[in-house]
Amino acid sequence: MRIKIYTDGACIGNPGPGGWAAIILSGNNKKEIFGGEKLTTNNRMELTAAIKALEYCAEPEGKKSTLKQIIIYTDSTYVKEGITVWINVWEKNGWKTADKKSIKNIDLWKKLKVLVKSNQIEWKWIKGHSKDQMNDLADELAKKATPI
Repeated sequence: MRIKIYTDGACIGNPGPGGWAAIILSGNNKKEIFGGEKLTTNNRMELTAAIKALEYCAEPEGKKSTLKQIIIYTDSTYVKEGITVWINVWEKNGWKTADKKSIKNIDLWKKLKVLVKSNQIEWKWIKGHSKDQMNDLADELAKKATPI
């Protein structure tokens, strides 16, 4: 099964109220999921969008898991580089940065790492606001989901 996911996060102020959204495309099916938090950061919303999308794609508890091929499109280099490059170094260093500071959003990074293990995921960075229809839709939904 091949699934395409477009994710985005939004925040009014940083920190401030924020929203996240994901568009999940599988065959002829399209599912839009989104939500928000009253006090958060843009990076937390970007991570939350990816997490919620992968949770949505997970098999129900008790059902045998099938490996899914997933492409996740994100306009966040923080998310893409974090999950594909930095996360293994952070974990090896006790979830610390190179200058020995605790990484931000550790709870979300740990959750995302677990979700990534159960699927074959390709992460693709896409330039935000570049007239990509699905990326623009994810951006619009994330903004709408932001509680004001």
